[in-house]
Amino acid sequence: MPARKVDLPGVLPPDLAAGLARIRAELEVPEEFPPDVLAAAEASVAAASLPDLDRTDLELVTIDPPGARDLDQALHIARQGDGFVVSYAIADVAAFVTAGDPVDREAHRRGMTFYAPDRRVPLHPPALSEGAASLLPDQVRPALLWTLTLDAHGRMTDAEVVRARVRSREQLDYGQAQAEVDGGSPRGSLALLAEVGRWREQRERERGGVSLPLPEQEVVPADDGWRLEFRAPLPVEGWNAQISLLTGMAAAHLMLYAQVGIVRSMPPADAGALRTLRATAKALRISWPAELDYPEFVRSLDPALPAHAAMLNACTMLFRGAGYQAFDGEVPLDAEHSALATDYAHCTAPLRRLVDRYVGEVCLALCAGTPVPAWVREALPALPAEMAAADRRAKKYERSVVDLVEVVLLAPRVGELFPATVVDVDEQRRHGTVVVADPAVEARVRGEGLPLGQEIQVRLVSADLASGAVVFERVG
Repeated sequence: MPARKVDLPGVLPPDLAAGLARIRAELEVPEEFPPDVLAAAEASVAAASLPDLDRTDLELVTIDPPGARDLDQALHIARQGDGFVVSYAIADVAAFVTAGDPVDREAHRRGMTFYAPDRRVPLHPPALSEGAASLLPDQVRPALLWTLTLDAHGRMTDAEVVRARVRSREQLDYGQAQAEVDGGSPRGSLALLAEVGRWREQRERERGGVSLPLPEQEVVPADDGWRLEFRAPLPVEGWNAQISLLTGMAAAHLMLYAQVGIVRSMPPADAGALRTLRATAKALRISWPAELDYPEFVRSLDPALPAHAAMLNACTMLFRGAGYQAFDGEVPLDAEHSALATDYAHCTAPLRRLVDRYVGEVCLALCAGTPVPAWVREALPALPAEMAAADRRAKKYERSVVDLVEVVLLAPRVGELFPATVVDVDEQRRHGTVVVADPAVEARVRGEGLPLGQEIQVRLVSADLASGAVVFERVG
């Protein structure tokens, strides 16, 4: 469960601040930008020019987590006949970054943005990521503007991307966007986002794709500093994600057809893993009819129910091994992303993820009928390994940060009893994982006969700051 990407107010307790600094040092998470990188970013802002194509007429809006400043995407949706036209503006990082310059070299060293409760370690200097390249409201910005044409049922019929100048009208967070939709009179793009988003979810069901509705473990501000909680995603987050997925699919189709680019792939689940999941469902006493395929079974689960939450946790084990595949002249045989059940590429977050800039440049060239830039082709072979290393570091970083916050919150409560739900057990049912609702903690547990998917009483045995580990034991 990923950490919430927010800043905590006020001064952090010394033990937490020291622990976060230790984690960054151990994982070699880069922090301050070198002076030459900062200077190059400032110079690029001063020298940047806007594209000739003016699409500031589009009433774009951004939808992001509260307080976000690195705004990669802005959205506009309109009806066209009985279908839809989705205009999706993506921050044009290449308008400010040149291959081989100090900002580019530093971005390759970082790979992506790293998040923790106390700070965000950005991929690009703030002058770009939170300034001139970010699609902030009421600012004219260079962008890669995708135009995605859909039929009446949300099927994509055409896609293209061009460089254009755009202007976002408003920055919305997820809660604001959901409240506007629920209020019954949302602006046109939000009303159509709900409609298109639902159609795209239906198309996902048809092709056999699946998204796990797991609650997120978040570190959030509180009156006394911070707290941990589990949060279920809002519907608007799913609809918004569908537009990003749609754009990634369009990019992948373009690149695979032209036999040049880089896609995000995932191998299919094997039959043994599916058999194990069916056995888990049986152990949890959850009905899984033989005729019900895996995606529809997942959609039947309610994460609010303890047994179903345990089942969803088990489902995360089915699809593993996501990675990037670069190609130039020959299409990889295993290019599909099996969880999405389609070809897919990362292209909608270039401020926060290195690979997206390259995908965008490939697609721009293909749509314009011009050669893919040499600097892009030269970088493609090394990108999969660069992104894999950055992804491993980011995941370990976020998990370590959440573990640390759990320890700090629970250290004064060693010896207390908590109700908890068992979401994972080993074969001997002596060790497993439990989820505690308050505070929102996921941690190891030990005890005889741990009952998967059931609520039990646990005692907090240890909360060790040095290791960042929390351990519970079953009571009774």
